[in-house]
Amino acid sequence: MSAKFEDRVVLVAGGTGGLGRAVTRAFLEERAQVVVTYRALGEFDALKSAAGANGSRLEGHAVDVTDEAAVRQLMEKIVGKYRRLDAMVSTVGGYAGGTKLWELETKVFEQMLALNLCSGYALSRAAVRAMLKEGHGAIVNVAAKAAVDHAAGAAAYAASKSAAVALLDSLAADLKGSGVRVNSILPSIIDTEANRKAMPKADFAKWPKPEDIARVILFLCSDDARVIHGAAIPVYGDS
Repeated sequence: MSAKFEDRVVLVAGGTGGLGRAVTRAFLEERAQVVVTYRALGEFDALKSAAGANGSRLEGHAVDVTDEAAVRQLMEKIVGKYRRLDAMVSTVGGYAGGTKLWELETKVFEQMLALNLCSGYALSRAAVRAMLKEGHGAIVNVAAKAAVDHAAGAAAYAASKSAAVALLDSLAADLKGSGVRVNSILPSIIDTEANRKAMPKADFAKWPKPEDIARVILFLCSDDARVIHGAAIPVYGDS
């Protein structure tokens, strides 16, 4: 175990989910103080227990990250307590597919936009304001391969992920020279319990593991990646 993130404060939105858990634990192992958002208290309690001794540096908040006011309040709490925010990672998202566009319910389209786009909008706006005051920071948003590979039956999902990449790309241009870096990663199907249940006949061995993707995210948030800004990085594994 190293300590690249010792004394640094990291927010992992969706930090108790399939990918979020791996990201949170990876930051904790690198000695970061980690704040996560969650939907179910039981998921947070399980994560804290699994973190063992590192759990002393883990803090959780039940926050709807599609609610800009709630996100702003959370950021005020973090900065008020720790006086800094060094990195923000959003692993928040949802999937809906298998339906032709003209058969898609509008509420599903709106849900995809809320989960995959609006959450990143709210989180990035709040995080950037805190980071600009310190002149440094890193933001990583988890988009998807669907942002560039627009399959049939996935119009709402692909559109929301494509828009999320565009949002972060433009934000990166806004932040040039500020010391705050912004990047996206584009996973394919991640090897999570939920995805295995949804696709029981798939070849799981070809799916990237959450822990492997977490290492990419930690790199992007580290000083080692200081020259990477405005990128959308594929993390497809062998799938």
